[in-house]
Amino acid sequence: MELKQYFRIVQRKWWLIAVIVVIAMVAAAVKSFYFTTPIYAANAKLIVNQFSGDRAATLNASTIQTSIFLINSYKEIIRSSAVMNKVVEQYPELGESPSQIAAKISVTSANNSQVMNLIYEDVSYTKAASVVNAVSTVFKEQIPNIMNVDNITILSEADPTISPAPININPVMNMLISFVISLLLAIGFIFLLDYLDDTLKTEVEIAEIMEVPVLAVVGRISRKELKRSTRSKAIPKQKAGESQYASLHQ
Repeated sequence: MELKQYFRIVQRKWWLIAVIVVIAMVAAAVKSFYFTTPIYAANAKLIVNQFSGDRAATLNASTIQTSIFLINSYKEIIRSSAVMNKVVEQYPELGESPSQIAAKISVTSANNSQVMNLIYEDVSYTKAASVVNAVSTVFKEQIPNIMNVDNITILSEADPTISPAPININPVMNMLISFVISLLLAIGFIFLLDYLDDTLKTEVEIAEIMEVPVLAVVGRISRKELKRSTRSKAIPKQKAGESQYASLHQ
């Protein structure tokens, strides 16, 4: 099948493609605004650093590299029961169990960076900020008992007073993704319909399949033209010289 044939198929069913794309985009918009529960993320930053009696002595490559290596261990310690149980014990107003907090908190760090990002997600930003701040505080308090070293500093805490946008609702992006996916599916659908349709609709298709020239084509006649043609046949034609005359007695 040539490219022109594909183009003719798309051109013939463009309205179906448009309907599918519009329905998909409207459905994506409705879902984003009315059927998606907003989720908020609160962020706190911690820095891992080694301190001794002389602070200037800590600013060397080996100490910084040691702190970076410790971050991998700290990522697991934060989610451990030793920290989570203390969080629930010290902050009962959070209303979360240790397993729930551990499941919804994530810890990330950039490569060759001593900074750890604690991110907690919840349907309420105020609660998410309270939880992530509580975890940061408890983790800083428990590290000296667990690792026998006090090398955690809280750089920034989550601000529970702000009103950020939810992280899972982006109507424009959702509609754009819906447009691309629905367009591809719609084009594939009309190609499938054309493949399953065995009828011949144009003389070009007949010539291509039969490989014979087209000798005659019967054009399509509209109902209005058919009625006009039938009406003209019903009126008898008069021969030349024939006319009707009224008699004297009429």
